[in-house]
Amino acid sequence: MGNEKENSNGWHEYSKLVLNELENLSEKTESISKDLTDTRQEIKENGHNINRVFDELGELKEWRKNVSEIVSPTQLKELSKEVEDLKTFKTKSTTAWVVVQILFGVILALLTYFKVS
Repeated sequence: MGNEKENSNGWHEYSKLVLNELENLSEKTESISKDLTDTRQEIKENGHNINRVFDELGELKEWRKNVSEIVSPTQLKELSKEVEDLKTFKTKSTTAWVVVQILFGVILALLTYFKVS
């Protein structure tokens, strides 16, 4: 008789709906928990990457400081121009030396040819 009363007022159906909703909520909670764990892992990985970037940035700042103590950007530009000028001079002087050597060889060959004749 107690079962008839529970069934007649819909408590049995209502309890099934509540149980079903609780199971759905449990699944969603587990899914959110997994997503949260994955997100935490990604944050940790990105945190390590960010720390590495900060370390590299610190190293670059130190390198820049050391370079700035040695030479300024203007001095680097002047030095670059001087190096370019030296390369041009080297090319010209090497070309002149080769021409002089060829002329010397030709003159020596002509002198030897005319002495023999």
